[in-house]
Amino acid sequence: MTATLDAAPARPTPPAQPVPDWRTRILPASTGRGGWLATLAVGLLAGLLRVVRLDIPRGRIFDEIYYVCDAQNLLKYGVEVATAAGDPATQARCEPTGQPGFIVHPPLGKWAISLGMRFFGVEEFGWRIAAAVVGTLMVVVLVRVTRRMTGSTTLACLAGVLLSLDGLHFVQSRVAMLDVFVAAWVLAAFACLVADRDAVRRRLAVTDDEDLAGWGPKLGLRGWRLLAGVCLGGAVATKWSALYYVAVLVLLAFAWEVGARRTAGVRAPVRATVVRSAGPLLATLLVLPAALYVLSWAGWFASDGGYDRQWAESNPASGLGSVMPEALRSWWQYHREIFGFHDNLSTPHNYQSHPAGWLLLARPVSYYYPAGIGPGRYGCDTASCSREVLAIGTPAIWWAGIAVLVAMLWLWVSRRDWRAAAVLAMALTAIVPWVRDDLDGRTMFLFYALPAAPFLCLGLALVAGWALGGAGASPRRRRYAAFGIGAYVSVVVLNFAYLYPVLAAQTLPYQAWRSRMWFSSWI
Repeated sequence: MTATLDAAPARPTPPAQPVPDWRTRILPASTGRGGWLATLAVGLLAGLLRVVRLDIPRGRIFDEIYYVCDAQNLLKYGVEVATAAGDPATQARCEPTGQPGFIVHPPLGKWAISLGMRFFGVEEFGWRIAAAVVGTLMVVVLVRVTRRMTGSTTLACLAGVLLSLDGLHFVQSRVAMLDVFVAAWVLAAFACLVADRDAVRRRLAVTDDEDLAGWGPKLGLRGWRLLAGVCLGGAVATKWSALYYVAVLVLLAFAWEVGARRTAGVRAPVRATVVRSAGPLLATLLVLPAALYVLSWAGWFASDGGYDRQWAESNPASGLGSVMPEALRSWWQYHREIFGFHDNLSTPHNYQSHPAGWLLLARPVSYYYPAGIGPGRYGCDTASCSREVLAIGTPAIWWAGIAVLVAMLWLWVSRRDWRAAAVLAMALTAIVPWVRDDLDGRTMFLFYALPAAPFLCLGLALVAGWALGGAGASPRRRRYAAFGIGAYVSVVVLNFAYLYPVLAAQTLPYQAWRSRMWFSSWI
């Protein structure tokens, strides 16, 4: 007898998953609403860290010797003027010489510093509080833009906490220098353009099919993009280095609209974006910032004592220059001299560094280090102590940031993740353009890379989101990922806490200070 086996029943074929309609796919990950209590909690953490002991160290440190006097003179005269050199007491009083001052940065950031002195007095807290407030607001903006890009309050708070605990951002938020203002304006402009991207995609999702024919719809007045132009104007009116970010953000905004129109089925989306939006895009992100930049010099135009203010009167114009107002000719000459200064800035400095080493934190900048601290001085109770403000990023963030940028490149290339491309572009803009200047021998410092800090933190949050997986991720994956993220945040907290004394001018026994100088290049 032949045994027969019953054939196994055929496994039912699962129903095909419907391809999501483009109107669903085009919608952004989040409306940007919600999560405000968590946002404010992270902002409070950042603010407390930055304000506590803000008036220490006493006196002006590093470039505060320039910017505090400039801000003080803006309050008095509406324009920067030259101040007296000589003995420390004279310099500390920022006594004007009666001569115009050759100032190499636009005035807006110094106006911000002057507001702090206007309300809190001409003392350490007064001239540093504006930076502390703006640094805290940067953390809040980063939380909100991360939540908008990921749809996750947890990942948003992760990014904000990391920026709160970054040493370079912490230090720059506690000194009267310009770089934190540039970084804040850049981050705000980016956040506005992300919000504009979301608004465009929501607008296209409800557009009738017939209106998508041809070049697609005109998108009308776009408030978020207009606000981004205002932020870019503020950035350039603080430091010229913001021009790099203007160029990159124009390209990102253009690319995001091209992608939205392509998803909506608009034919020839690149040409459609050029036809429909190139004019308004350039008007809001180039013309508007340029106009605001000129406006930021109003004090110089209104004065008689600004540098080169009367240059045109003693240098008559010919040809086309004769039709230009004298004030504008003088202003243009002043800018030519400022450009010459920056282009030829090659004076050696003990703490200068190369862009190739910025992510590695190869050469931080010591802003303050009084020599000869012995018993009884600054609370020292040992034979020798140290007290320092060292502008250095938290290594656990910056060194991990190198791997993050590689991950962003992979996510962009393999998955066409627009968020990864944005992080990569914005972080590298803080470093790559300076390479040419490095080849020309320009004097540069680590704090030039400050605008990269929030984008490194955003990238770390994106990597954390990838590790956790989507809604369909297994509980095991999410459990291990959460454990890894928690361990990493713990390392960041410990790393920041360990470096805090040398970031905030706390007095340490010399050996305790020396143990925090992991490399000879940090000294």
